[in-house]
Amino acid sequence: MTRKTALSLVSVLMAALLGLGAPLLACEKREKSRAEKVEDKAKDAVDMREHEKLKDAGENAKDALEDARDAAKDE
Repeated sequence: MTRKTALSLVSVLMAALLGLGAPLLACEKREKSRAEKVEDKAKDAVDMREHEKLKDAGENAKDALEDARDAAKDE
């Protein structure tokens, strides 16, 4: 691949990534209300949340990262 072709390919890929990523930058993250948090905790207790397995996996990963951070601090 020539240098000119490689540079144009990089330019096209960057433009595509920016074009596809722009809508994500505009998304607004909304905090849950107190009632929504209580409802989520109640549904979590009885395993009735939407996408329960996925949310549990995320929580487990978060806990594992916190444990690794604490172990690194101890070392």
